[in-house]
Amino acid sequence: MNAAWSHRGAAPVGLLADLGAVEAEAVRCLRSWSDGPAAWERVCGDLVQALGPDRGRRAAEALEAICDMSLRHGRRPLMRRPAECRQFGADEACFAHMVAAASEGEREDALMIALVMLRPDISMPAVALAQEAGLALRLLALRPEVEYPEPARHCRLH
Repeated sequence: MNAAWSHRGAAPVGLLADLGAVEAEAVRCLRSWSDGPAAWERVCGDLVQALGPDRGRRAAEALEAICDMSLRHGRRPLMRRPAECRQFGADEACFAHMVAAASEGEREDALMIALVMLRPDISMPAVALAQEAGLALRLLALRPEVEYPEPARHCRLH
């Protein structure tokens, strides 16, 4: 394993282009939220534009809450790759699959993933938020395809 990716949670496990639409959007949102207010505002704008002001705002709040929970209440630090990276890491894959499973009504599967990632007392509320966020991402994914830039040679960890 490359020294820059010595933490298993950041190890690349695939390309964003190979993920389903909900999973790819979940990774994009997690990265944008982690990158700060300017990046997050762009995501909120996409949600409002795609879903309307009320539903878009509620979706943004659910996404913000699930991202915050995942980063603050994890069993260990959640590793993310940079926004411009076309690859996704192991931790991002877990987050994305939790959101997608919850949005498909597979709450038990989403809970199993949440229990691996998060403290047990946070896992059930996280699944509820993941379901709300995932349903919004399903609608958001109906817009024209998101283009991801070429991968950076040396992605830095967050």
